[in-house]
Amino acid sequence: MEKLTDLPAWQALLEHKKQNENILMRDLFTQDKNRFEEFHLRFHDILLDYSKNRVTRETMSLLIDLAKQSGIKDWTEKMFSGEKINHTENRPVLHTALRNRSEQPVYVNGQDVMPEVLSELEKMRTFSDAIRSGQWLGYSGKPIIDIVNIGVGGSDLGPVMVTEALTPYGKTGLHVHFVSNVDPSHICNTLRGLDPERTLFIVSSKSFTTQDTIMNAQTARDWLIENSRNESAVAKHFIAVAANVEAATSFGIEKENIFKMWDWVGGRYSLWSSIGLSVAIYIGMDRFESMLQGAYEMDQHFREAPLEENMPVILALLGIWYNNFHNAESHVLLPYDQHLHRFPAYFQQGDMESNGKSITRDGNLVDYATGPIIWGELGITGQHAFYQNLHQGTHLVPADFIVPLDSLNPVGDHHIVLLANFFAQTRALMTGKNEDEARAELIAEGCSEEEVERLYPSRLMPGNKPSNTILFKALTPKTLGSLIAMYEHKIFTQGIIWQINSYDQPAVELGKKVAATIYQDLKHHNAVENYDASTNGLIKYFLENSND
Repeated sequence: MEKLTDLPAWQALLEHKKQNENILMRDLFTQDKNRFEEFHLRFHDILLDYSKNRVTRETMSLLIDLAKQSGIKDWTEKMFSGEKINHTENRPVLHTALRNRSEQPVYVNGQDVMPEVLSELEKMRTFSDAIRSGQWLGYSGKPIIDIVNIGVGGSDLGPVMVTEALTPYGKTGLHVHFVSNVDPSHICNTLRGLDPERTLFIVSSKSFTTQDTIMNAQTARDWLIENSRNESAVAKHFIAVAANVEAATSFGIEKENIFKMWDWVGGRYSLWSSIGLSVAIYIGMDRFESMLQGAYEMDQHFREAPLEENMPVILALLGIWYNNFHNAESHVLLPYDQHLHRFPAYFQQGDMESNGKSITRDGNLVDYATGPIIWGELGITGQHAFYQNLHQGTHLVPADFIVPLDSLNPVGDHHIVLLANFFAQTRALMTGKNEDEARAELIAEGCSEEEVERLYPSRLMPGNKPSNTILFKALTPKTLGSLIAMYEHKIFTQGIIWQINSYDQPAVELGKKVAATIYQDLKHHNAVENYDASTNGLIKYFLENSND
């Protein structure tokens, strides 16, 4: 494998950056009145405008060359065909199989996995229909009205995000709750006010040994038994999404109420599997499968579209342009839709757990930046919080602005005001405010000549801050599926170019192992001397001062 920084396209991009160091987007738009037409893409009802970036035709051509020299198309086929591209764990990466809506087989170790995938989807349909119709009854004969999903990481963030995003499509009278934090306040606050006779728990854990999840599940189990005074009630109120069937049945869950997980699906890509059961129950299986359809159609676009017309590839290349050639260390996601308020958190995990790596596929230490810090917030909230830094701060922070053209809750001019702010911010970040404009503004405010000279520097904004604009008709299950898949493939593309494995997470496992050792010391009040001085001192302080 040729080193990334030795690729001809990489070297050409370095030279191109030097020659265009002072490029201003203002000037690019002045010089080319049709810039929007050239630098935007459409996929069904989704529009990506990337014209407000520090790029020219030559920039994009060189970035496309980088993608080609990195073998993006070949690696894409390896992923879709079930090759073991997760080389450190010797596994395929086939979350795309979970949403394969064609009749084409997908093979793992020579076996078509699609019959099993479709069977599991049908099982989800049968179960979700039983809950939604009131056919499934609790231990006292009452139907379920509250669903509590107990999981962590990918078993929590995806279902939370999608449930919040698709709230307008949820079944009236059915409430979904999520517990992920081992802090007892999370499970206790969730249980408070719930009716044990009408509550169903979904325990989502591949191994069924994840400490945070199992402790929360055990607390919920104790709560149910205490209220029902009947241990057999567990069978009516607990189901599992797990690979470890034996552990789940030992917990008291009936075997037929255990949904499958496969080792060729990573946790942060598992939303499309039975991990999404809480979503399917809430919005109905038809809408869940509509979300799968939207993701499948984006999969086909990513797999088949030329690189120059490929939404995930273009987003990935723009990210690399700023991360590796402009030293931008973070990227912000700014949805202007209340329902998408958990979207940034979901892709914070999706991106940073995937591409927060420093070792190449060849086992060498990288000497270039990889995954950026992903963060974000609702756009309107951000405008009154951190946009000041985006406009006038000293850090370059590329941004994705995301908004539907139509609100699912049309009231007066609310959505028009929202869109006015949305369009204004992308323009203001691009144009900024120069000296002439700052002076003219102060003069218009009636400031004296002396005040103008004193105040105008504080009004200067450099502009030239890059952003992508993502528009779509309305937030439907299908469109949401396409948006999620688009970002998944962006992450994949960047990982391939950076020559890293986007599908393992050894650092996550390290923290778990250290925590397991410390847990025993805390539990048994051991005198500790075997850690560093800081950790020893902190544990000692806890043992001497805590009531636990």
